[in-house]
Amino acid sequence: MLTQTFNISLPNDLVKKADLVAKREYRNRSELIKEALRTYLFNKLSWEELFVYGKKMGKKIGISSEEDIFEKLNNYRNGS
Repeated sequence: MLTQTFNISLPNDLVKKADLVAKREYRNRSELIKEALRTYLFNKLSWEELFVYGKKMGKKIGISSEEDIFEKLNNYRNGS
């Protein structure tokens, strides 16, 4: 795997917390930050994918706003 080194600035209290967690997990700072970034990006991209899918499916059934969602929910609950 190719890697790239870069510098970042972090507040001291965040570095202390990261170092504490890294030590508890028997990792170094770099490994902890890589895992944190991987997790963040996975979650971020998953949510974006979900919203794109939701918009696509909503469009298929005529939902273009939150009001449309509430209207469809109320109709369903009322048996209409």
